[in-house]
Amino acid sequence: MDEIVNKVAQSGIITLELDQWAPKDRIESIDISTVLFQGMVLREKDFRTWIKEKNWGEFQGKWVAVHCSADAIIPHWAWMLIASALTTHQAIGFFGTPAAALEARWKSIIHGIDIAPYENSRVVVKGCSGEAMPESVYAEVTMRLQPVVKSIMFGEPCSTVPVYKKA
Repeated sequence: MDEIVNKVAQSGIITLELDQWAPKDRIESIDISTVLFQGMVLREKDFRTWIKEKNWGEFQGKWVAVHCSADAIIPHWAWMLIASALTTHQAIGFFGTPAAALEARWKSIIHGIDIAPYENSRVVVKGCSGEAMPESVYAEVTMRLQPVVKSIMFGEPCSTVPVYKKA
């Protein structure tokens, strides 16, 4: 009887599971629309009181998405006051929606990956992950790896979609 050979295992393909880098803690959110007068106007005195009385310590060392869900004009100094309060408590402030903050967080994670182990390799970016992640993550990892790899594929080693192959 012929021995069954696992050609996938012998191929030297590296499977990249993005889940391994998934952020473990959630992104906090501050929607300043709740501080606006009648949901539309930022009053400086009230805003400064809110800044002073808010427990910024709850954001210590966390990612915080700061945004305004109301269609209001927020002066630049208001964002600066929030940034100052967050910085004082070593929080990572992201000024945009929680979804945009998650994309930015993933981007920073991907750009922190040591790509040396992937040089001149054939890489499969695993398609079925347990974590829900923004689509932009797949684009970011492609742009990060493409300069150093032989090829990038998407899916599972036994069934892939070719994405890039070095000429």
